[in-house]
Amino acid sequence: MIEILIVDDHPVFRQGLVQILNEESDMEVVSEAGSVNELFQVINKKPYDLVVLDITMPDGNGLEALKRLKKLRPSLPVLVLSVHSEEEYAVRVLKTGGSGYITKDSAPEQLVSAVRKAVSGGKYVSPKIAEKLAFIIEDDDKLPHEKLSNREYQVMCLIASGKTVGEISKKINLSVKTVSTYRSRILNKMNLNTNAEITYYAIKNKLEIG
Repeated sequence: MIEILIVDDHPVFRQGLVQILNEESDMEVVSEAGSVNELFQVINKKPYDLVVLDITMPDGNGLEALKRLKKLRPSLPVLVLSVHSEEEYAVRVLKTGGSGYITKDSAPEQLVSAVRKAVSGGKYVSPKIAEKLAFIIEDDDKLPHEKLSNREYQVMCLIASGKTVGEISKKINLSVKTVSTYRSRILNKMNLNTNAEITYYAIKNKLEIG
């Protein structure tokens, strides 16, 4: 039997979840909590198999609660159920340790599927978000300079060669303001702070500069 804890501040909505999940022969909602505070009051009372957690709570942020919960019970699957769109929160939930993200307007069978997926050790997201995650993982595997656009890479190499923003502006026929904007993007994307760090990075990675 999959023993579930539901955390949501709306009693009527919780009642609906209980009804959907308890209709499954292998699922049972054994505890409910209406706030983050209640969640941490009951979390150690039973060896739950899954927590269904809302993001918007009256006494705290669901993502912060998720982070705290995963530190307390690292192996406990947490399925986040929210009114917010997937694009807004799904990736952040998974990066914080959640086992899945499902919106409150999803069909009951989607909720049941998400519960089974999470309990089995998988991650539940829509195909659209799964595709987005694939791009993020691919991007994470790249070196910092590989994440730059062609123009940003060109500006980075010119900065690394010791040229000023003004000199770069004249060389590639862009305004000083535009070149400064590219420089800011480069520093942000590569997590660097100064031109000297750009130069050091370029030399270290044997990039062709000039």
